[in-house]
Amino acid sequence: MKIAIVEDDINMRKSLEIAMDEYKEFEIKTFKNPKDALRALDESFELIITDINMPGMDGIEFVKALNGKYEVIIMTGNATLQRAIESIQLGVKDFLLKPFEIDTLIKAIKRADEVSKVVKKTGIIGKSIAPSAFLAKSEALTRVLSITDKAAKTDATILLLGESGVGKEVFAKYIHGNSLRAKKEFVAINMAAIPDNLIESELFGYEKGAFTDATEAKAGHFENANGGTLFLDEIAEMPYGVQAKILRALQEKEVRRLGSSKSIKIDIRIISATNANLNDKIKNGEFREDLYYRLNTIPLNIPPLRERREEVLPIAHNILVQSCQEYGFAQKAFSKDAQQQLFDYGWPGNIRELISVVQRAVILSDGDEITPESLFLESRGLR
Repeated sequence: MKIAIVEDDINMRKSLEIAMDEYKEFEIKTFKNPKDALRALDESFELIITDINMPGMDGIEFVKALNGKYEVIIMTGNATLQRAIESIQLGVKDFLLKPFEIDTLIKAIKRADEVSKVVKKTGIIGKSIAPSAFLAKSEALTRVLSITDKAAKTDATILLLGESGVGKEVFAKYIHGNSLRAKKEFVAINMAAIPDNLIESELFGYEKGAFTDATEAKAGHFENANGGTLFLDEIAEMPYGVQAKILRALQEKEVRRLGSSKSIKIDIRIISATNANLNDKIKNGEFREDLYYRLNTIPLNIPPLRERREEVLPIAHNILVQSCQEYGFAQKAFSKDAQQQLFDYGWPGNIRELISVVQRAVILSDGDEITPESLFLESRGLR
């Protein structure tokens, strides 16, 4: 198995080289920074192990640049734990808190290898599985849903706030489904997933000949959502120049395709979401204050999963059923001890982390019962 280790600390890098030299089944190549690694990586590599805090390009930017081509294990210290949690959003299945024993890393590598083999065999990447509705009720969820139900009946813009992975799109779909626009389109767009140079054409559309590759006219997301709801996720990642055009579209209730001189009237409801502090973004000149107020008519703070523990097991069971079906396994079940561990764990990565953990346990568990050993939560060093 060919593994790339990306670590800027020379002592850590050399220590890993020496320790892993004893394992002849691994071919190790180390890099002092992500840019060097990106230049050298090819299809012969099967796994990437990377630190997060590195100069130039950090580990999160590096994982984004890898674009899902490799299994990744994140190494992190306590100071960068939140960034490790962010990596779950990018598909990273495992992270280790420094300092760790080499045996812990070896076990993580073997887990990643086994998961990778199953994924390649089935052709399923596991990103499609997610709760599509509220599967249980908790006191914290009930409180926010009481506000959500009232807001859904109006046409007011709603800003969904909360940590990464709490289920903002589930809330957005719930709002749409309980609104007067429920029979019309729900269109979701992740602002962080679209390259800056394509955002404007994706949002507003374009006419034939508007740019080199525009061989035919195309409607944008605003037009596609006409009469319904447009969900703008990760709005804090929106380029500043595009923000003014979105503000104008909301104020004038019309859009203009790239390359066109004609405006198109639109009637949409906007729901947006972010896990960033927009007030800080405004102070730093990264987000328009006027757009913030336009989007923030009704703010909804979605509580993290650790405050909604009654929901953990129902959500986990739902993911378990879906994962067994997706990967072609006979139906499995959680042991009582595994259920207790799922309930007790803090879930810093929220529902997205829960999805990742359950999917991995389905693949790695033997037999039809998932035990705590198959969850590998203790190796994360968190509670």
